[in-house]
Amino acid sequence: MANRRLASQQPASFAFNAANLAWIDKLVARYPADRVASAVIPMLWRAQEQEGWIGEACIRWIGERCGLSYVRVYEIVTFYTMFHLSPVGRTHVQVCGTTPCMLRGAGDLIDVCKSRIAKTQKKITEDGQFSWEEVECLGACVNAPLVQIFSDTYEDLTAGSFNALLDAFARGEAPKPGPQIDRIHSAPEGGALTLTEVKD
Repeated sequence: MANRRLASQQPASFAFNAANLAWIDKLVARYPADRVASAVIPMLWRAQEQEGWIGEACIRWIGERCGLSYVRVYEIVTFYTMFHLSPVGRTHVQVCGTTPCMLRGAGDLIDVCKSRIAKTQKKITEDGQFSWEEVECLGACVNAPLVQIFSDTYEDLTAGSFNALLDAFARGEAPKPGPQIDRIHSAPEGGALTLTEVKD
């Protein structure tokens, strides 16, 4: 597991906007008073959707709201790679680097990131559009290799289809997530191979 630390430069304060505060009130109301800590991960996710990343002031705010010490929330944020600990590009690409993806071409996707975005991970392009990082399993090994952008995964990628995907994001489009080949979800390429005959 990578060593994950908060960014050296931190905002002085954090506040949810009014819509997110209302959402948090509804979220917290679902839990008994002694189980509010269960709301930490969805609150962190909502904060990241609002700000783009998680800062120290945000961790402290959520800890106070849930009755947890700073270090307990910090442990959660630093454990899960889905949380960004420093600013990222508007389109942050997470490339799966575990064994199934590497065996099926994740190295080519990383090469695309190095040539198109930045030679090193977590650097933001000058226009603020892109950043990238290699992460552990994104949970769609059968459709390897894949990347995650925002909350969506883009699967069965090649260097060519990944470049096309980045082009679409650069144009401000919202490409269809999931397999990028002729496959439905995790079904075999080209369609079903078993149970294809109908018997009376």
